[in-house]
Amino acid sequence: MSGFRINERFRRLNGRDLAVLLLSLLLAFGIWLIHNLSLDYVRVVNVPIKASCNLEGHALISANDAVVQARCRTTGFDLMRLEKASKGNPVLIEFRPEDMKHKSGEQFYIVSSDLINYVQSLFGNSSSLESFITDTLRFRFPYENSRKVPIRPVCNLSFKPQYTSVGQLRILPDSVVLYGEPYHLSNIDAVYTESFSLEGLTNSTHGEVALEHVKGVRMSAQKVDYAIDVTRYVETQTTVDISARNVPTDRKLNIYPSKAQVYFRCAFPLSSDPSEGVRFYIDYRDFSNSIDGKCIARVSGLSPDVLSYKIEPQVFECVENFR
Repeated sequence: MSGFRINERFRRLNGRDLAVLLLSLLLAFGIWLIHNLSLDYVRVVNVPIKASCNLEGHALISANDAVVQARCRTTGFDLMRLEKASKGNPVLIEFRPEDMKHKSGEQFYIVSSDLINYVQSLFGNSSSLESFITDTLRFRFPYENSRKVPIRPVCNLSFKPQYTSVGQLRILPDSVVLYGEPYHLSNIDAVYTESFSLEGLTNSTHGEVALEHVKGVRMSAQKVDYAIDVTRYVETQTTVDISARNVPTDRKLNIYPSKAQVYFRCAFPLSSDPSEGVRFYIDYRDFSNSIDGKCIARVSGLSPDVLSYKIEPQVFECVENFR
């Protein structure tokens, strides 16, 4: 009789009441499912991975896969994702070169103590590691053609009045390793930074700049650091004699003009006379190697306080006479 009364009640439900009932059941199931998937669970999970690592002389991506097995505390949502991942394509994990140990040849490995640094990449942001079951992962990174080339900065430099650089703009590192096919590598003699500007400088400065992408090759670095030392300077001017050196005893070298104007840029404040002890001269060997007897003066005894100098004229006419 009770079963008959229940069936009778269902028959009395109209279409609208049935829809509300089904919607309520569906909503209750959804709430129950979301609640359970939001809870934390401790499970053994398996994640197949492929390694990416910037190892000099080797391919960027490993030729083989490996499976990480670990006991993790994670949500039901992540468990579903990890279960799906264990049956699909391997996850690409980027490892730091210092964590990837070299065994021999193309063989490399990473141990569980270093894998701790990659827990979130391996298992998800909401996962926490209980313990690794896998102790060591082994990968093979095939050899790859490579070539080291210098890095050339592309920079527009300017300084406020009375300021200048101490030395050249430095790039660290000053070279990069390129990987790729031999016909690509053979045509590349240098890599350039992206164009950047340092304007109105009054202080030493440093920063980071990206490298220009080279089509068809992979680079060991994508960015480099730059640094330049800047100081205030004072400028002084003096007249100097131009002498001759290393002239054979039976000959004489006449220099025209025999005097020149020199402009010294010195670090501020000026601690000594930059012209004291300095000598400008023409080396006879430069004259003997010249075609038309025109030479550039050399300098000795330059003070460490001198940042740079300019001499006028820059070229001197030399005439040889026999004694």
